[in-house]
Amino acid sequence: MNTSPSDSEISAPGGLRRTLTLWNLVIYGIIIIQPTAPMGIYGVVSNVARGHVVSTILIAMVAMLFTAISYGRMARIYPSAGSAYTYVGRELHPLLGYVVGWSMLLDYILNPLICVIWCSAAARNILPQIPYAAWAVAFATVFTALNLRGVRASARTNTILAIGMSLVVAVFLAYAVRYLALIARPVGGEWLVPFYNPSSFAASRLFRGTSIAVLTYIGFDGISTMSEEVENPKRNIMLATVLTCVVIGLLSAVEVYVAQLAWPATAPFPASMVDTAYVHVAQRVGGLALFHLLNGTLLIANLGSGIAAQFGAARLLYGMGRGGALPRRFFASIDARTGVPHLNVLAVGACALLGAFLLTYERGAELLNFGAFIAFMGVNAAALVHYRFRSKEKVILAGTAPLLGLLISSFIWLNLSHAAQVLGTLWILFGLLLFWIMHRRNPGAGTDASTLDFG
Repeated sequence: MNTSPSDSEISAPGGLRRTLTLWNLVIYGIIIIQPTAPMGIYGVVSNVARGHVVSTILIAMVAMLFTAISYGRMARIYPSAGSAYTYVGRELHPLLGYVVGWSMLLDYILNPLICVIWCSAAARNILPQIPYAAWAVAFATVFTALNLRGVRASARTNTILAIGMSLVVAVFLAYAVRYLALIARPVGGEWLVPFYNPSSFAASRLFRGTSIAVLTYIGFDGISTMSEEVENPKRNIMLATVLTCVVIGLLSAVEVYVAQLAWPATAPFPASMVDTAYVHVAQRVGGLALFHLLNGTLLIANLGSGIAAQFGAARLLYGMGRGGALPRRFFASIDARTGVPHLNVLAVGACALLGAFLLTYERGAELLNFGAFIAFMGVNAAALVHYRFRSKEKVILAGTAPLLGLLISSFIWLNLSHAAQVLGTLWILFGLLLFWIMHRRNPGAGTDASTLDFG
């Protein structure tokens, strides 16, 4: 029997093997986003949207579905790039690509920051006698130290963690169903209150809550980076991206639905528990044992996310320094012994530590989504221009899907808090000023998306 790989399994001579199936990609996407995705932001969204967390999750899912289609389609055109800045820089304008890349940098820097904030709050649930400041310093130091050593979790470790988190979610749901059936016993219209509560509903609050709830889906675009290893990438990248958003959206909706039934949003969560509100819901439905199980699980998940995010931010800064968009002497520096961009790791660690004292989890999440939605709007605009006006390829809803994605993403972006919009705009203006300075010193620096490593 001939057991040699077929031509379809290899992307090019000496290249990556095309062995990943559609469901491999979907599982990979779920691992990236994590099955516990909505739990960290649950209390914040509940307070902002006056309950209605389920509705914000589902509205955000609709927005992400159109954007997922655009990501999948653009991955066909740039199968090895897999990054929003590339799509925007090549389809629209290099300067717009730079703005998208700069916005992505904000996401990368803020991700470890909000992980430090969340981990510090979760650790205080275990040892409340230790002050928040001590925990913040400890976690920022751990993130930085491990990244300076070049420590990264393997794909197998991430898979095991995702399976473990899924089991904990299943345990929580079982306890929650038992609590609802035997203790809470909602009746009639009470089953619909998590979707719509006329006594507390306000459209402006709902959409602002949605602008935060989108954090649940952040990371789905990572699927596009697997384009060179996928069977039939033109079909499977887009399908996997869409299916991942649907699976995560529906699972998240179930998680927050039972939580709202178990702990009705009759009043905002107090400041002392808002960041870790979901684990307090777990204590109500399953006692102290479930509280500590879920708290520990989410603490580990955020530890992993924070460490990985700091690595990604350091790598992104290195790519920008190497490409000339940032000063090379600092940002393109590599430690000769570890091969790690150590100055970037230290810089991101310092930002995470400082931000943990200056920002709340809510503000950090909104700022992160400020940058993410600029990327989402850019990708939808790039897909609209390419498939509606440039490409001869016939695709379903060539203009309608990206246009809807652009409009919905813009609407949600506009519903971010005023403070987040001001701070985010200042970040963009700072980036443009830096671009101008670098361009004057070195004409052409940072204008070609192909020379910058934002991925």
